[in-house]
Amino acid sequence: MSLFDTERLFGRRLTIHDVDAMFAVYGDPETVRFVGDSEPITHEDCFRWVEITGRNFELRGYGMIAFCDKTSNRIVGFGGIVHPDQQEQPELKYAFRRESWGLGYATEAVGALVAFARSNWHISSLTATVDPHNQPSQRVLGKLGFRHDIDRINENASITQVWIAEA
Repeated sequence: MSLFDTERLFGRRLTIHDVDAMFAVYGDPETVRFVGDSEPITHEDCFRWVEITGRNFELRGYGMIAFCDKTSNRIVGFGGIVHPDQQEQPELKYAFRRESWGLGYATEAVGALVAFARSNWHISSLTATVDPHNQPSQRVLGKLGFRHDIDRINENASITQVWIAEA
């Protein structure tokens, strides 16, 4: 069931059948070089992630979703609103299959997700964290009305940019 539609894509809740597509994204070292600790996750981790997402929808009413191409029904990426490490502020997350990069899917899908989150999940303020070297993601967030707020210094001395957007 579609949560929202764009011109080329639709967003829907995750199912156990999405594990292979999730692994294709988050198991790819190039795709995850700017995600989390930059380490690809295992196929088993993808199963756990789908389960956790189901619990997040039960608990909070939202979580991670799949972005699918309307023509092929193929998953082009994933995104959602999460609370990493139980942080209070909702955080926007997204990642796309490498072959989907540069096609405008991120701006299209994430923009629709943010609008859906505001109108249906009643989330008015969002953060997003970005590696300072991830210029494509910075451009997407800028187009969607996010602004670079602060730089956070991590335990390993790396820097993470924190972007915010309020309705």
